[in-house]
Amino acid sequence: MRIIIPGPRYVAVGYDGSPNSTVALRRAAAEARRRHARLDVVRVIPRPGGLRHTPASWLRLRREVARLLPRVQHVSTRLRIARGDTSTELCRIAEHAELLVIRARVNSRHGRPLGGTTVPAVLSGAPCEVVVCENEPADDD
Repeated sequence: MRIIIPGPRYVAVGYDGSPNSTVALRRAAAEARRRHARLDVVRVIPRPGGLRHTPASWLRLRREVARLLPRVQHVSTRLRIARGDTSTELCRIAEHAELLVIRARVNSRHGRPLGGTTVPAVLSGAPCEVVVCENEPADDD
């Protein structure tokens, strides 16, 4: 008799500190809570610069996530720093995820419908379900 033990369930989210990625982070946290899954928060940084920037990036990510997601939400969270091309790294990280949540700029300055090349590349390359969070509504204050 073979026993198969499933791996951990998780929802991944790409986070870069922008207002739209904050919307994506909150959506991903809600999805992780609803699915009883871990939340993997991923910041992708470019390759140039060497490894010396990775610890500082991780610490900044930890501070931002702690500020945006209060502990009372009861979501197990793992923070990850990936280095390289954003769409490639997000697709790689999504290989075992149940869901990948990303952000988009609907009105890009280049006139592209989803804000550039990352969203179309992730939509076509991610092996899991993908949710794209659009522009955060502007405050009228």
